Amino acid sequence: MSEIDQYDYELARERIAQEPLATRSDARLMVVHRGSGEIEHFHVRDLPDLLRSEDTLVLNDSRVIPARMVGFRTKTMGRWQGLYLRQDSESGIWEVLTKTRGKLVAGETITVEDRNGLPGMRLEVVARTDQGNLLVIPHLPTALADAGLDTDNWSAADWLQRYGRVPLPPYIRDGHMVDADVENYQTVFARSPGSVAAPTAGLHFTPSLLRQISDGGTETASVTLHVGLGTFRPISTDTLDEHDMHTEWGQISADNAELICERRAAGGRCVAVGTTSVRVLESAAAQQGGSLAAWTGTTDLFIRPPYRFQVVDALMTNFHLPKSTLLVLVSALASRELILEAYAKAIENEYRFFSYGDAMLIV
Repeated sequence: MSEIDQYDYELARERIAQEPLATRSDARLMVVHRGSGEIEHFHVRDLPDLLRSEDTLVLNDSRVIPARMVGFRTKTMGRWQGLYLRQDSESGIWEVLTKTRGKLVAGETITVEDRNGLPGMRLEVVARTDQGNLLVIPHLPTALADAGLDTDNWSAADWLQRYGRVPLPPYIRDGHMVDADVENYQTVFARSPGSVAAPTAGLHFTPSLLRQISDGGTETASVTLHVGLGTFRPISTDTLDEHDMHTEWGQISADNAELICERRAAGGRCVAVGTTSVRVLESAAAQQGGSLAAWTGTTDLFIRPPYRFQVVDALMTNFHLPKSTLLVLVSALASRELILEAYAKAIENEYRFFSYGDAMLIV
């Protein structure tokens, strides 16, 4: 058995949640005690009783952008799909992950449909990256260009807000969104646009639940990590050492770092909501000598056993895909054996898995 095979498990397709619950906080919450190995069953709405007044709950405020584009090759009318990845700040050129039959060449254009299926913006192909992704420049549809609409100051977020769609992961309805996903696949505290996938542990929170947590004395702090496609990429190597970890952009302010440090020093726990929050907190500390302080930058930190956590004391997270870096991360906080036991109990007790599924609190 290879090293990565030790992070595998069997999951029936019907355990993968296809829709969120009507009330987000009604999701089930498995509590895993690292010290004793005890496993308990609650609901997310029980968090005010499970958190301590001296704790700090850390939320990732990244906002999912409608990065998925659907359309056709203007010349051949062949169907086309793409996913916006990033924009070069100087040239304005976009990098797009693409699926289409045939080879797109420089100078060719793609017509992107809006969410009502009407022709929208055009993407002019500039080149391809070494990884095979498209480099494109966005243009207005002729009718809007002729009307004199000024897009000189438009950001990629402006274009995508008008012509993009929510990029659901492939295990939810094969990636096909419905209107409700625009709201459902977004946390209620999302502020900073930039993610192509939701920080899914945060999807369980409602304004009411956040107020109850605050009323109990628990403080909340925000970080930002823009989630990239790499979060869904399974580990394809035999060993963890061989895996090429993806890079993501993150940030924590001086005020939030100071709040977390002060409350930890007073005996409170830093409770990270989601592996993305963990990645910001631990990256910020790792790049600053082990101490948490204000930080902005990119990180390719791969958290895996026997990683020593600098900041995070507890973690609320969803149930993750087999052989994924996220499953490895949670196994670094608890033991691999305890996590796999918890996953087996979740399957036995018919928990709902992945983005729209139930949650786990590791303490």
